[in-house]
Amino acid sequence: MSHSDQAKAQFNLNKLQKRLRRQTGQAVMDFNMIEEGDRIMVCLSGGKDSYTMLEMLQHLKRVAPIKFDLVVVNLDQKQPDFPEHVLPQYLDKLNVEYKIVEEDTYSIVTDIIPEGKTTCSLCSRLRRGILYRTAKELGATKIALGHHRDDMIETLFLNMFYGGKLKSMPAKLMSDNGEHMVIRPLAYCRETDIAQYAFAQGYPIIPCNLCGSQENLQRKHTKAMLAKWDAEHPGRIESIFTAMQNIVPSHLADADLFDFKNLQTGEVINGGDIALDKPDIPKVPVTNELDEQEAPSVVTINLS
Repeated sequence: MSHSDQAKAQFNLNKLQKRLRRQTGQAVMDFNMIEEGDRIMVCLSGGKDSYTMLEMLQHLKRVAPIKFDLVVVNLDQKQPDFPEHVLPQYLDKLNVEYKIVEEDTYSIVTDIIPEGKTTCSLCSRLRRGILYRTAKELGATKIALGHHRDDMIETLFLNMFYGGKLKSMPAKLMSDNGEHMVIRPLAYCRETDIAQYAFAQGYPIIPCNLCGSQENLQRKHTKAMLAKWDAEHPGRIESIFTAMQNIVPSHLADADLFDFKNLQTGEVINGGDIALDKPDIPKVPVTNELDEQEAPSVVTINLS
């Protein structure tokens, strides 16, 4: 690579880093994810998303006007051939507080689930319980997970297609046991940006197929559908995510969410009913401010 190509690649990488930092910071502010004195348990799986999340939170810790602490946690589930040395070596270099939790959930899952059946559901429940327990032991006030914008959009469609609910993966929520606040700092970040950044940073990625489980088929199909849309209709994915931030209950059909029964003549809510009008569909997909500030840039990094 020539000197000019190296300079261009570094420029694009800096631009990508700036975008990820800005989007992470914006999500943290919009949802009030982190407060003064928080102790954030950062769940590090060894994948591209959690590595990127850790780096973004470390940067935020350095520049934020409030004080908070990070403690990194990895759950070693004793899958065969799991490279248990990788994360401790990486984290030692970062000089961060961390804890490796060793729990043989792999044996539990393989004993209960028949061979050939999907193990993800049981594995996920076991993992969640262990992480909740660990958060309590460490005195963590928040649990940070590395899900990104694309995960949230995929979950929206999965719930619509298979669950009959207009529901997604929230950026911030209470844990199912009511004891922990779960946050997703990468909620505004694109998966393609994260993948490019993780590759450029050379994170020691641990493959996610160590247990031999297959990716959920429904999610795989949904991801492929969205990828096709993104390729054929630029801006559509951004518009979908913007729609998730602009809910109009009066123009849906949930009688529990909006009081349709007591709606009276003379009340014009959110523009009223324009069903008989010609739809006013913009030629260009509507995106949010973060996308308008900076269009996706081409990063000269080969991911193959």
